[in-house]
Amino acid sequence: MNWFQNLNRRALLIARNACLGALIAIPLSGCVSDMGLDDLSSMAPELSSKMLAEMSKKGMAAESPVLIRIFKQESELEVWKIDRSGRYALLKTYPMCRWSGKLGPKVKEGDRQAPEGFYHVSKGMLNPKSQYYVSFNLGYPNRLETALGYTGEALMVHGACSSSGCFALTDQGVGEIYAIVAKALSSGQERFQVQAYPFRMTTENMALHKDNQNLSFWRTLKEGYDYFELTRQQPKVSVCGRRYMFNKEFVGGEPLDPLEACPASAASPDPALIARMAEETQRLEAALQQAGGSTVSSYVDGGMHPSFRALLKKEGPARLAARISGTKYPVSRPDAALADPFEKKKARSGDGVTTPSAGD
Repeated sequence: MNWFQNLNRRALLIARNACLGALIAIPLSGCVSDMGLDDLSSMAPELSSKMLAEMSKKGMAAESPVLIRIFKQESELEVWKIDRSGRYALLKTYPMCRWSGKLGPKVKEGDRQAPEGFYHVSKGMLNPKSQYYVSFNLGYPNRLETALGYTGEALMVHGACSSSGCFALTDQGVGEIYAIVAKALSSGQERFQVQAYPFRMTTENMALHKDNQNLSFWRTLKEGYDYFELTRQQPKVSVCGRRYMFNKEFVGGEPLDPLEACPASAASPDPALIARMAEETQRLEAALQQAGGSTVSSYVDGGMHPSFRALLKKEGPARLAARISGTKYPVSRPDAALADPFEKKKARSGDGVTTPSAGD
């Protein structure tokens, strides 16, 4: 029997008896007050009947593997789980209250940069007693970043609305995410993948940032992004030639030195997928050639989801911080958080790329 057939009976019973209203996903464009911001708790997070019902509705088991994607520009974190089809499906999208730095990878300690890249989180990287309620460590720097000499430590996904290189959500949001990933890790998943991106890696967004010094790096990230978008399978990540390589099998096994040239690769087992990836690359090339300039002129520091920015404007940083978290941490750089450095880009692109709702 597979993991789905072994779904815990108690979880099914709870999900079956959950009220119909609990099945309604929270839309990203909805008011943040709909997210239960007044229901702060210091208790260790557990899977709620509402979340179990949502998983059941989407054909997912609480024990099934999980994957996370993070998008800076959109200030969103997605939780994906394997469903009955054996592929990943979107469970829920969470608005982030704060991230710091700017678009681009983290390079050195103290640069306030939130990281970008591919990370893997194991059970020992979860912290149920974090000073920011609960958290998990992304594992920065990873093998590639370490080899490139990048420095920094303790880059987290955590609660509160304060960041100096981390991704910060509400206590309620990070608690729910923590419960989801903890269940998967305790049910047989050795580690879950986190994909951290500057933005949704569409050709349109890439073209809007064509002049950014990180474009070459982002093109590499887009290869992993495209693979997931096309297959809904977790990309296999290797490192060689000073970059990420995705879904490659190498003669002689996995490359050992991230800085050395990549060994010869074996033939791809899926020519049709390779062709589809090549088509996406061609579309990107065409978009980059047609795009104009792409300078972000209003950048201050990091970003904040528009829902929280609206609350910050209305209620001020002290009240927002109190509603977001019980840990009493102030909103980091609230004046910077009020600015939207990507406003002009979103206007140029017709409000940007369509963002999937929590129920998509």
